[in-house]
Amino acid sequence: MEGMERREKLIEILTNHSTPISGTELAKKLGVSRQIIVQDIALLRATNKNILSTTKGYLLYYQEPKKVNRCFYVKHTTDQIADELTCIVDLGGTVLDVIVSHEIYGTIQADLLIHNRQDVLDFVDKVTHKKTVPLKELTGSYHYHTVEADSEEVLKRIEDSLRDNGYLVE
Repeated sequence: MEGMERREKLIEILTNHSTPISGTELAKKLGVSRQIIVQDIALLRATNKNILSTTKGYLLYYQEPKKVNRCFYVKHTTDQIADELTCIVDLGGTVLDVIVSHEIYGTIQADLLIHNRQDVLDFVDKVTHKKTVPLKELTGSYHYHTVEADSEEVLKRIEDSLRDNGYLVE
């Protein structure tokens, strides 16, 4: 299978999956190495395909037209990650990403796509058991989250909750 044909098939697979699919699984389906999948994803992103790379795998993402989003500037300890994310998802928000602004490396962004409490638990479990360091550690715990919700009212409630819990940087 040629590269262009493989990338078209890759988009077809992602389009037909509503949940993330791992690079390993994509590689098996397409009969190539995981590294080829990583390269294909990079090439597809360069052509403006909105492919998210989450902790659970790749996902073709389309923002629903009725949704709104806002970027929140926050700070908290590593022990408070679950509480901060739960403040957002319990009020109807989806945490799309985490962004840090590093003085040397510039803006670093990672897709999260955290919709609910189970996603929060899965994320915190990976941080804990994989012994990884959250991006916020690069910037003294300061970071941004892009949050998507059904309305500006929901985003306002999320903002108020983050403020009330001491996470919002103003």
